[in-house]
Amino acid sequence: MESILLEKQNGVAKLTLNRPKSFNSFNREMALNLQSKLDECNKDEEVRAIIITGEGKAFCAGQDLVEVTDQALNPGFRKILEEHYNPIIQKIRNTAKPIIAAVNGVAAGAGANIALACDIVVAHEKVSFIQAFSSIGLIPDSAGTFFLPRLIGFQKASAIAMLGDKIGAEEAERMGMIYKVFSVESFAEEVDALATRLANMPTKGLALTKAAFNTSLFNSLEAQLQVESDLQIEASETADYKEGVSAFLEKRKPNFIGE
Repeated sequence: MESILLEKQNGVAKLTLNRPKSFNSFNREMALNLQSKLDECNKDEEVRAIIITGEGKAFCAGQDLVEVTDQALNPGFRKILEEHYNPIIQKIRNTAKPIIAAVNGVAAGAGANIALACDIVVAHEKVSFIQAFSSIGLIPDSAGTFFLPRLIGFQKASAIAMLGDKIGAEEAERMGMIYKVFSVESFAEEVDALATRLANMPTKGLALTKAAFNTSLFNSLEAQLQVESDLQIEASETADYKEGVSAFLEKRKPNFIGE
C-alpha cells in the first residue's frame, strides 16, 4: 500500500499520509516518500498549492515506535532526525508553494510539529494536538522547539512541551497555534476551497512572501527591511503583479497565472 497518496487537480496537490492502521505514524519508508512527493510538487509548475492531510481517524501520531523498538528495523535516532524529519521540515519551508496542513485527526509528536511548520494550519473541531515527547523522556523535534514558541510564546510553549497537555483545536486557534477551525461536516469542503483560493493567487508572490517570513525568524529589523526591498522588487517584475494592477485599474477580477 502506498504510504503517501498524491492527487493533483486544478492546481492543487493533495498529499495524504496513508498508514491509517498505525494512525499515520512515520516509518522510514513513509518519511522518505513524503520528501520525494514534496520535491515532485515543488518542481511541477502546474501545482500552485499543496495540502498535507491524513487518511482515516488521525492526521499523524508521530514516529512509529514499533520501528524504533525493533532491533532489525530501528535506523537510530540520528538517522531518523537527520534523514527523516529534518529534511521534511526543510522541504516544507523551502517549497515555493503555499502548504496547508489539513489536520483531520490527532496530531501528536512529530506529526503535530510537521503540521505547525506548514504555512497555514486548519483543523476540524474534534482534533487535538499533543507534544507527546515528554511522556517517553524525549524532547520536541521536527522544529517543535523552533516554531511553537514563536507561535504561542515561550511560557505557553514550555508548559505544553513539558506537560504534554492535549490541546483541542479551538484552544489551539485561540492561542494562535493554528489559523482556523472548521466543523467536522464542512472540513473537507473548507479545505478544498482554501486550497483552490491559494492556487488561483499570484504563486510567485506567495513564494516570495514565504521566503520573507522564513528570513524574518532570525533577521534583525535592518536586515529584514533589506530582504523586503529585494523581494518586493522581484515581485514587481512578475506577470501576476502586472495583471493585478491592470485588473484593479480596470475594476475586474484578476486572472493570475502563477508567473
